[in-house]
Amino acid sequence: MKETIRNLRDHGFEVISVRNATEALETAKKFFTDNVRSVGLGGSTTVQDIGLLSWLREQTGFQLFDQYEEDISMEENVERRRKGLLADIYVASSNAITRTGYLVNVDGSGNRVAAQAYGPKKVLLIVGKNKIVDDVEAGFRRIEEIVAPKNVERVNKKAFSLKKEQKYTVQNIQSVFVVIKKTDNRNRITLILVDEELGF
Repeated sequence: MKETIRNLRDHGFEVISVRNATEALETAKKFFTDNVRSVGLGGSTTVQDIGLLSWLREQTGFQLFDQYEEDISMEENVERRRKGLLADIYVASSNAITRTGYLVNVDGSGNRVAAQAYGPKKVLLIVGKNKIVDDVEAGFRRIEEIVAPKNVERVNKKAFSLKKEQKYTVQNIQSVFVVIKKTDNRNRITLILVDEELGF
């Protein structure tokens, strides 16, 4: 991972390398200092799996724009996603990162990729080593072959449990693609890069 880390840093990203999910959680917690007043969320099984989502929900020192809260209306869901775009910190993952130091992402509605590109003061991405690919084309293949099918399964299972229409497919869940090659606002985006497989 050394080459990937070096190239990410050369492109303006801050990278913190950790060994496992436990270290990733403890490292992430340090970013939520007293001056953080609001936190936005992007859909991420990684953030959930390491325990960060649960920890964020337990905190009272900042406002969490949690569009995944149970039983909120679609109007409230959309409003929280919009507010997350101007949060002090935005928390998510990345669908792929290239060895050349690029971030490759796709989103259904676009809020997660928009926030990574511009808006929140700080972006914190938790990324497992399984997300590392050779180049942008390999990132797109990873999204097509791994990320999209698993996300379709996840969201349709959720819809079924709520007795809603299971309407998502590999085609319609991939709406907005963004490749971030570098950032002029150095260290605005921090990647906690985990030396184990996390999420998909």
